[in-house]
Amino acid sequence: MYSEKVMDHFEHPRNVGEIEGASGVGTVGNAKCGDIMRIYFDIDDDQIIRDVKFKTFGCGAAVATSSMATELVKGKSVQEALEVTNKAVMEALDGLPPVKVHCSLLAEEAIHAALWDYAQKNGIKIEGLEKPKSDIGEEEVEEEY
Repeated sequence: MYSEKVMDHFEHPRNVGEIEGASGVGTVGNAKCGDIMRIYFDIDDDQIIRDVKFKTFGCGAAVATSSMATELVKGKSVQEALEVTNKAVMEALDGLPPVKVHCSLLAEEAIHAALWDYAQKNGIKIEGLEKPKSDIGEEEVEEEY
């Protein structure tokens, strides 16, 4: 069963679309379930995420986690965005069913992938950012869920 927040973000997703000439674009997917998530960042000279958009092909939980992830990083610094975890996305949505936890991992990795792209385009290093995975498998989900 999905929480009211998950349903709201699925039925009324925030920040859907693309950003032309985006500062950073991150695309990740899960080959097993077929979800694909792409996040676009518009980052200003002070490394603040001015705008963020997403396009997701996948289940309701994938759309909801994408939508919530964009809400969590909008207006934040690059460093603050890096600290948004899959657990933060899930908590903001009042939880996800265990079989959908991987969707929150996709959201976290899509943020990291967009930040990685931004860093590569600008020849900078973002402290704590590692090269993201492009395929997030079920084995990435921690056993505690």
